[in-house]
Amino acid sequence: MATDALLSVKGLVKKFGGLTATDGVDLDVAEGEIHAIIGPNGAGKTTLIAQLAGELAPNAGTIAFAGRDVTAMPVYDRARRGIARSYQITQVFKGFTALDNVAMAVQAQAGHSFRFWRPARDDRELREPARAILARVGLDARADVPAAALAHGEQRQLEIAMALATQPRLLLLDEPMAGMGKEESERMTRLLAKLKGEETILLIEHDMDVVFALADRITVLVYGRAIATGTPDAIRANADVRAAYLGDGDA
Repeated sequence: MATDALLSVKGLVKKFGGLTATDGVDLDVAEGEIHAIIGPNGAGKTTLIAQLAGELAPNAGTIAFAGRDVTAMPVYDRARRGIARSYQITQVFKGFTALDNVAMAVQAQAGHSFRFWRPARDDRELREPARAILARVGLDARADVPAAALAHGEQRQLEIAMALATQPRLLLLDEPMAGMGKEESERMTRLLAKLKGEETILLIEHDMDVVFALADRITVLVYGRAIATGTPDAIRANADVRAAYLGDGDA
């Protein structure tokens, strides 16, 4: 495990009764990389990411972030330190415009409550950075559209914009392509490729074409255990991975 990793996980265990969902997982994520977690359904991917976000407490093991042990740290403290989970932190307010949503996220990052959303609608110091973030995710032309009127893929882009507004050091993205059609998936893939090297991303995704196109490194989970970590080429060539996951046609 790399000692200079932004995120360093050692021996992580999570049990639900007699089921071990996370079984001694070691994982490190370097700053600036896209690190994908793949594996068949029931492998423990979402359980792992929930522990990293602070939503689930592990039974054993440690989680270090930016050199500090955060294993027992609650969700809000991890968020304050720069861990953003897309669908948890970035709930879309469908009655507000895309710009309003991001402006409120900028406002929250500045330490103010969402109850002060009215000033966010008029404050240039909030709205100008919000417009820049919308442009970054490709939604600048949709800034004044109510979130409810955005297509599903655009709402997912908006969620990522809101996460970026919190100025995270690590983005935890759980199935960002879920429910998307081909064109929306391609748009999201281009967005994540654009963020590559600029943001540190831990990605769970079932679309193997997307994973192998985007990831710097991949960790494979099977029955809660990490059976391999490596570059996309190394993972493709790994006989154990092919036997357990890639070779069975399950994507």
